[in-house]
Amino acid sequence: MSDGQADADLGAFAGLFGLQPPAGASDDGEPRRRGLFRRLRDAVASSQSQAISPQLAGIYQSKLVSDDTWDDLEEALIMADCGMPATMDIVETLRDEAGAGRITSGESLGRALTDEIAGRLSPEPPRIALGHDPTVILVVGVNGSGKTTTIGKLAHRLTELGQKVVIGAGDTFRAAAVEQLAVWADRAGVDIVRQAPGADPGAVAFDAVAAGRARGADVVIIDTAGRLQTQHNLMEELRKVHGVVGKAMDGAPHHVLLVIDSTTGQNGLSQARLFSESVPVTGLVLTKFDGVARGGIVLAIERELGIPVTLMGVGETIGDLQPFDARAFAEAIFSPASGAGQ
Repeated sequence: MSDGQADADLGAFAGLFGLQPPAGASDDGEPRRRGLFRRLRDAVASSQSQAISPQLAGIYQSKLVSDDTWDDLEEALIMADCGMPATMDIVETLRDEAGAGRITSGESLGRALTDEIAGRLSPEPPRIALGHDPTVILVVGVNGSGKTTTIGKLAHRLTELGQKVVIGAGDTFRAAAVEQLAVWADRAGVDIVRQAPGADPGAVAFDAVAAGRARGADVVIIDTAGRLQTQHNLMEELRKVHGVVGKAMDGAPHHVLLVIDSTTGQNGLSQARLFSESVPVTGLVLTKFDGVARGGIVLAIERELGIPVTLMGVGETIGDLQPFDARAFAEAIFSPASGAGQ
């Protein structure tokens, strides 16, 4: 990654948190988007998946748009996990465009589809507004979604922006999760609050907020046990942790981020629905774009639940966690220019 790209990435994070970018770091808009698109495309190219389905690849190569085109498009969007309601809305809109003479070939359909997908997602991620003393961020999600890594990368970015961060290791059921967070805390140079394996997660969350306030932290990021959303008792425990954080500091947590693996398919919608019934989810973090062909689940989630995507992960390095960009996302998955499926 070039120095200019790194500066633009840091500037984008500053914007996400409502902070002033450091000297030399600014979000330079379209050049940054092109860099992010390349990373998304490269993540797909290096995997065994395809950015677009064979059905879409075939559509883009066709000279004419026919009735069969719409059936193929419907199937492709469903396979990309856009969900039936969003798929039907998109196909109906594009059919109207074709009827008005604005779509005449597979290639023009591809461009229109990319525009439609981007337009259905929030053009910019909602800010993770800071300014509390401290701002408390609760991070939730199932095991294996990339939750712990996301917390570490967030902490690293915030310290780069001059923020003092405390991490709460609330996933006390998995010693490996606590150890992984400890590694990230050391790497980012931030404090970590932890207890013995099996300790009460609520107690860890309470202590983390208290430590953050006592130490003058700007941000406290609290991990929670990776849980299956269908396990009633565990979801009740998550509600308890959320309530304990509120007792530790009035109004906290200020943000609740749900981490979802982009390859999880329609189960991602189930996760988003049930987690948001347990705690007030304010944003999604979409990870593991090496299976980007199934990332259309964000359309279903935003349409049905109104939860916007805040961050996207496209790899394992610190620079691969990025503020979500609807246009780069749509182009990487659906645009004929992506070159995927070849």
